[in-house]
Amino acid sequence: MTAPSLDLLLIVLIGAVVGGGLLIFVWALVPQAEPEVMSGPSKLANGLKTAGTRIPIAVGTTLLTLLITRWPVAAAACGALAFAFPALFGGAAHEARAIARLEGLAAWTESLRDTVAGAVGLEQAIPATAYAASPAISTELTALADRLRVRVPLPQALQKFADEMNDSSVDLIVASLILNSRLRGPGLRDVLGSLSESARAALDMRQRVSAGRRSTRRSVQIVMVVTVAVVLGLALFNRKYVAPYSTPLGQVVLLLILGLFAAGFLWLRRLASFEVPERFLHARDRLPAADGGGRR
Repeated sequence: MTAPSLDLLLIVLIGAVVGGGLLIFVWALVPQAEPEVMSGPSKLANGLKTAGTRIPIAVGTTLLTLLITRWPVAAAACGALAFAFPALFGGAAHEARAIARLEGLAAWTESLRDTVAGAVGLEQAIPATAYAASPAISTELTALADRLRVRVPLPQALQKFADEMNDSSVDLIVASLILNSRLRGPGLRDVLGSLSESARAALDMRQRVSAGRRSTRRSVQIVMVVTVAVVLGLALFNRKYVAPYSTPLGQVVLLLILGLFAAGFLWLRRLASFEVPERFLHARDRLPAADGGGRR
């Protein structure tokens, strides 16, 4: 085996060792799940775990690009693209989860409306409908039912449920349930029926928007893949054509070009994001006071 081949093999092995070490280090920082009631992994832990799985891929992509092109700027850009790929081009999964949650919320509202119609109170109707709800919202509804089972006041349990769901559509339903639990007035069935119709209309609109964006998102991915493939193909099979980029000035020019591509990808990702109305039901500051002291 020649000396250049040994050097390349050594670089690949070093990259694999570094990537594996970073993966183990990040995995060690993630707190392990403890068997506590109603406890789940934090957002920080999920973010670290997701980043830990992407770091080796990004390191391997960087080393592979560096071996093919000998361009540090292109290698760093490809590594960053591999690391940020889910954030830039992974909006389809997030939209699918949001649509599933909205659909489950609409179905649960209809089930709650039908259960309340049988002269059943909210304290009995919510647990009765929670365990048969859609899997997309079953965790939060099960937690709500468990709080009611341990005698947490209904308004506080509903406020906590709204904070966990973190959705403006949920705030509308929860606000109506809180008002009814305090006033005990009639008309809750009609209100729930109107809210379920509103949720169904929002679901239909969200599905149509997602279907329209599918082709645009696929086009962006094709443009990105073709661009990277052309650059790597020229670096492999036509080194003379891209020889100017091997100079320091060429690397600066390449950095500017890649910066324009990055700005374009970020702009397209921003256009593809679905902006939902902001929440209006915030009760985080009142929950501790209601649990610990407050009124007597």
